[in-house]
Amino acid sequence: MLYLVLASVLIAGALGCGKPPIQPLTTRVVNGVEATAHSWPWQISLQYERNGQWGHTCGGSLIATNWVMTAAHCINTDLTYRVYVGKHNLLESESGSKAISPEKIIVHEKWNSMFVAQGNDIALIKLAEHVTLSNSIQLGCIPTAGTILANNYSCYITGWGRIYTGGPISDTLQQALMPVVDHSTCSKWDWWGSTVKTSMVCAGGDGVVAGCNGDSGGPLNCQNSQGVWEVHGIASFVSGLGCNYPKKPTVFTRVSAFNDWISKVMTVTQE
Repeated sequence: MLYLVLASVLIAGALGCGKPPIQPLTTRVVNGVEATAHSWPWQISLQYERNGQWGHTCGGSLIATNWVMTAAHCINTDLTYRVYVGKHNLLESESGSKAISPEKIIVHEKWNSMFVAQGNDIALIKLAEHVTLSNSIQLGCIPTAGTILANNYSCYITGWGRIYTGGPISDTLQQALMPVVDHSTCSKWDWWGSTVKTSMVCAGGDGVVAGCNGDSGGPLNCQNSQGVWEVHGIASFVSGLGCNYPKKPTVFTRVSAFNDWISKVMTVTQE
């Protein structure tokens, strides 16, 4: 099976999270659209330096005032990174946005870059300083441990990834409706089969809407029954046949399978 990787210790729930001051557009659009600016205020741009220039490589979610959650496959120990919070347009200088250096990056100890589909594609970045929350910078909520979303549950992927397979990345943050595909469907032989694990969550698969390179590490945003947005997935991989290949949904790390790991890491590395 071919696949491509989508190139303070107070937890968010204790601080208030998942309620963006600027409400996102949540109409049932078929294709991805530009997000309302700063309507997904926990979304960050993970950038790395090359030849003196910074470039976007992955997304991520701000889950505490000095912690970001992203995908393990986004991290290369040979690179220098920064986390940009409060961004919408990557090419413009935006009031309230800020680039922050990592103090420490922790990749899941069972992550194996040679076997992406084995799972554990999660990493945490401790920021060198706390961010100040604002209308454009807010915390994303972590779902309750073990939460499994129903088939066809409405969620939204957000990111600056390629707008189509092989295409350019987007300058502005994009969003797309991507319903959940439950494990029993996603693991069928003509879908992802045994490649998809129970520690993952699938979304999309209609052959139209999908995550793509550059969306890696970014959130799968799903609203709970109380109207609070939760980050249920971390964009992990898509089919090598194309980002939006039918019956090959975008595969995300299921955040609710890693609550204990997230809490442990944030506690052990507290100030």
